[in-house]
Amino acid sequence: MRTPRANSDTRPYYVATGDEEKIFKAAFRQGLSILLKGPTGCGKTRFVEAMAHDLGRPLITVSCHDDLTTADLVGRYLLNGNQTQWVDGPLTRAVREGAICYLDEIVEARQDTTVVLHPLADHRRQLPLERLGVTLEAAPGFCLVVSYNPGYQSVLKDLKDSTRQRMVALEFGFPSPQVEEGIVATEAGIAPAQAEKLVRLGQAIRRLENGGLREVASTRVLIAAGRLVAEGLTLTQAARAAVAGPLSDDARVSDGLNKMIDVYLGG
Repeated sequence: MRTPRANSDTRPYYVATGDEEKIFKAAFRQGLSILLKGPTGCGKTRFVEAMAHDLGRPLITVSCHDDLTTADLVGRYLLNGNQTQWVDGPLTRAVREGAICYLDEIVEARQDTTVVLHPLADHRRQLPLERLGVTLEAAPGFCLVVSYNPGYQSVLKDLKDSTRQRMVALEFGFPSPQVEEGIVATEAGIAPAQAEKLVRLGQAIRRLENGGLREVASTRVLIAAGRLVAEGLTLTQAARAAVAGPLSDDARVSDGLNKMIDVYLGG
């Protein structure tokens, strides 16, 4: 979990690929909750960081997982010396302070946990704290944002319809090659020609069909490879470590990826 932080003067680097910024800001002004859908590493988190900066709101990020409980989100009583003391969870702090609360990969959390979001996500904008016997009204500026990767949908891990229909949805995908090259070059601090080669590799991996990959090469892994290049590694060395390595543990699949790296990055 990331705690609230003041927005710095420098806007997080994000390049809009459509009308996502306009829709997000309109939803924010209307007090609507927002659902971001898209593959891993395509820029959803960076987008939220950029929107928090533009709107001048603190941002609290929670990485969801299957052990996440309602108490983890809203708070709990903890022992302090000989007394018990209530400690707000990240969602409660965001509600009190008027922050943007970003729940990353919301479907990883248990469904009984996500139900607590319902009165916050609709017109009520309220958070009941049953342990305290109070109901909080969301402070001005509060915004609930959740994200998930539709590629991991299953019967057991999917967002309930009752939750979805309380939110405005934004679809994300990987940017065009030209935009992605600029992102990789800027974020990694490498030459445009080097970024172009890494993006061409990433595009090729994404075109694979039945390649044995659970996930394709994201913009995130291409940036990681670029950062290794900035430290003096060759493109091939960087791509083997930052692209092929994280994408698969299967020897056959890894060998195929390494061969693609040799072809696209010069062997």
